[in-house]
Amino acid sequence: MLNDGRRYVGRFAPSPTGPLHRGSLVAALASWLDARVAGGLWRLRIEDVDEPRCSVAAADEIMRQLDALGLHWDGEVLWQSRRTAHYRAALDMLVANGQAYGCECTRRDLAAQPLALDGTRRYPGRCRDRRDVTARAWRLRVPPGEVAFDDALCGRVVIDVSADVGDFVLWRADGYCAYQLAVVVDDAAQGVTDIVRGADLLGSTPRQMLVARALGVPVPRHAHVPLVFDAHGEKLSKQTLAPALDPAAAVADLAQALAFLQLAPPADVVAAGRDALLGWACANWTPLPAIRPQ
Repeated sequence: MLNDGRRYVGRFAPSPTGPLHRGSLVAALASWLDARVAGGLWRLRIEDVDEPRCSVAAADEIMRQLDALGLHWDGEVLWQSRRTAHYRAALDMLVANGQAYGCECTRRDLAAQPLALDGTRRYPGRCRDRRDVTARAWRLRVPPGEVAFDDALCGRVVIDVSADVGDFVLWRADGYCAYQLAVVVDDAAQGVTDIVRGADLLGSTPRQMLVARALGVPVPRHAHVPLVFDAHGEKLSKQTLAPALDPAAAVADLAQALAFLQLAPPADVVAAGRDALLGWACANWTPLPAIRPQ
């Protein structure tokens, strides 16, 4: 149980654009262990909101991989592609409250702007106060000032979203809900209290905190685990063609992921098989500090 009386609820939220690899296993395993040791729940969400890039076959493969690894989730799987009405309702509320506005800018319009933290172009507020806009996308009206939070692994994080990113997209020009809005709506719907995920998403956290505050929903605690890199120094990802996890090698993959998380299991535990290995990991896992965002 958490200090505020809520039960710990963690989650793993892969995008089904391909199977899991060693990098995604590290994040999934850390999240699963932290939830299990806290006596909490571990939810699974398939983040297929970007439907053109996702496939049901990839989602099925991810679930088969998790099952082979023994990382079983609690409750029903949440599919983002089935929740468009919920995202639209959240956007409509933000628009009605003046916290979001329509934007007609194209990529060409923003080509001269500096890059934001996520590699997109920083938005200069071109449509912020206009009333004659034919909306292509919808943006959050980001308040001035810094957003700060204490990450359980990375320490204090301070980002000025208004200066470093600008008003960011909530609803895309191609008609799909943007990641930053969908994640917040779904975390609230699933009652997520703690997010353990890869450090590549650290820069997204302040934006998601702003969306959560605008919607009036709780802000989860965060812990961003280190990334796994290949021999060339590139982050393991589907884009860099990271090899898929082989269900037949589940024990070896789990042992390698635990070692990366500085919890190297003894050889006799590895030899005892998957369930014994996961039991040992739960017995030796130190729960991540429960640090509440400010």
